Amino acid sequence: MSGGRRSGTGLLHPARLGGFAACLWLLAACSEKVATLDMPAGAPPSREAAQAAADGGIASYLAYEHTVGISLAAADMAARVGALQAACNDGRFGECAVLNVWQQGGDHPGGSIGVRIVPAGVEPMIALASGGAEIGSRSTRAEDLAVAVRDNTLAQERLRKELERLNGFQARRDLAVADMIALSERLAATEAQLEAAEREAAQHRRRIDTQLLTFNFSATRSQEAQGEVSRALRDFGGILASGTAWTIRAAAFLLPVLAVFAVLVLVIRRLRRRGKR
Repeated sequence: MSGGRRSGTGLLHPARLGGFAACLWLLAACSEKVATLDMPAGAPPSREAAQAAADGGIASYLAYEHTVGISLAAADMAARVGALQAACNDGRFGECAVLNVWQQGGDHPGGSIGVRIVPAGVEPMIALASGGAEIGSRSTRAEDLAVAVRDNTLAQERLRKELERLNGFQARRDLAVADMIALSERLAATEAQLEAAEREAAQHRRRIDTQLLTFNFSATRSQEAQGEVSRALRDFGGILASGTAWTIRAAAFLLPVLAVFAVLVLVIRRLRRRGKR
């Protein structure tokens, strides 16, 4: 057998080893451009996205967030938050997930609940939350994810094509041990990047297909005014005690000053009497 290759070791001639390493380097360098060359700039990121864009236009890539402020009697807040939580968990108005719940009692009662729900369930949830109450504020904002979705899809296509090429190299039987190690490391890194891109795409789709809805509950103005009066009455004793203590301290501070002032007045009067004589 020729000296360029030894039987049974799986090692290649240095020239072939260098050539294979160069191929791997070129593959990693060129894979960044493959997806861009295959898809023109500004094109829809996928067939599904293209169909969605045709059906809904720009709105197909918007992630909506709603915030609603509601004035409600303090005694009804816990029940209203519980009703919203139950409606979401039961899927009464469509697919829904409770994200956070907060309640507070005492002198400053309040509460909030945040859910992620399908678009069709937003208005019914708002109607349930505001029944018999007053909507003090409502705001809606939308984040445009079109560029993020397109970039993510391009990244996935690039990574999948790179995996295909790497798998093609892996099928070869004339690879050296060092080449197999380098190829395995490259495959693992590419697969990890692809999984991360797929998770990000799923999060984008979740934000587009569902909407974030947050309710903030606060006491009515009449209850707030009553609360101020009740707090003032409750604090009357403490305020009276504090005022009395402050007056005593002020008197204790002023007594020496008054004594010195009285002595000075007496001295000045005596001096004036002597001067008249």
